Amino acid sequence: MQENAITVQSEIERALEILLRSGVRLTGSSRTDSGVHALQNYFHFDTEEEISERKLYNINSLLPDDIVVKCLHKMKPKNNGALPHARFDATSRKYKYFILQRKDPFKKDTSFYFPYKLDFELLQQAALVIKAYTDFTSFSKRNTQVKTYNCSILESEWKIENEMFIYHVRSNRFLRGMVRALVGTMLQVGRKKISIDKFHEIINARDCSLADFSAPAQGLFLITVEFPEDFFSVKSAPDEHF
Repeated sequence: MQENAITVQSEIERALEILLRSGVRLTGSSRTDSGVHALQNYFHFDTEEEISERKLYNINSLLPDDIVVKCLHKMKPKNNGALPHARFDATSRKYKYFILQRKDPFKKDTSFYFPYKLDFELLQQAALVIKAYTDFTSFSKRNTQVKTYNCSILESEWKIENEMFIYHVRSNRFLRGMVRALVGTMLQVGRKKISIDKFHEIINARDCSLADFSAPAQGLFLITVEFPEDFFSVKSAPDEHF
């Protein structure tokens, strides 16, 4: 979480601290850059308080209008005795990036207005290229404290929906700024500013100065976070699991 910044995490922590009368530290399943939207995310925290359906209502009453807690799961240790972890137990995350080609003031905060001619087939070729690689050093922002730049891309494709170009990507993990860099660089392929061969070269170079990080945050959405099939199988009492 960004220090001293107002974030979704900080707002939920503030609400929980008021409600539970004690400090709460959340651990998120996925981090996003400032300005990126999330249709779904998960956090875990520890508390000795009973969390009832009424408390869910109270949490949401303390949150700003653009944040909502949809459900709470009371978790128990896994079969191996380890505690569930929102980040490390997640198996994949899916993002979508929305490209708007016609100016629309009602979508300016949720898409990237890009009024240049794009070759859809070239975009799709570039998306398929991404699935052939695992090292995405070229698409990670500098000063990122990670042990590896390897990611397993499970889905990578462009679609045209409602007159918008939408990039779908799902992976076991993502690097800082990775999706926006992938989109920005693929847009250069779609505009025929760089070739597919050059796109390969950028990936193989493992040099982030060659990628295009200009795609703005507002076009990016975290869509889903997936966990093992039985991760939430332990049912709580009706007023604690909803």
